[in-house]
Amino acid sequence: MINLFEVARKLSESEVEFVIVGGVAIRSHGGNYVTEDLDICYSRTNENLKRIAAVLGPLRPRPRGMEKSLPYVFDWTTLQHGTNFTFETVMGDIDLLGEVKGLGSYLDLVSESIVVDLDGFSANILSIPALIVAKEAAGRPKDEAGLKVLYALQEAELDEF
Repeated sequence: MINLFEVARKLSESEVEFVIVGGVAIRSHGGNYVTEDLDICYSRTNENLKRIAAVLGPLRPRPRGMEKSLPYVFDWTTLQHGTNFTFETVMGDIDLLGEVKGLGSYLDLVSESIVVDLDGFSANILSIPALIVAKEAAGRPKDEAGLKVLYALQEAELDEF
């Protein structure tokens, strides 16, 4: 998990436009959700793609599940030719999402996010209600545990008022 926060720090320090979604966002809200990857929704401007490539390039990203013997070139033009990517890197698995089901693209998610301090750096993380929308829209069995945590966090937040 520490590596995932370090990747988020590097992205933030490089002024990458992104919103943390998924398990790291749930944990950032105080949930006890265990995650093995960093999921981010990112701006698809050419400048942002170049910044992402500069940060992730040294981490040697490769599509998850791709045969190791096959050649793969990771650069900003690779990111231009797709929307959602699932990478394994030397610092852990990273998912780059150009769109999040149920919510939309980066600009849609920014308005549904909050800025938090994560060990000394700022990052946008998806709000609890938006995380619930995304997890429900995904409709995957693996998201059920995350939804339970999110419902509990939402209820705790409502109890504070």
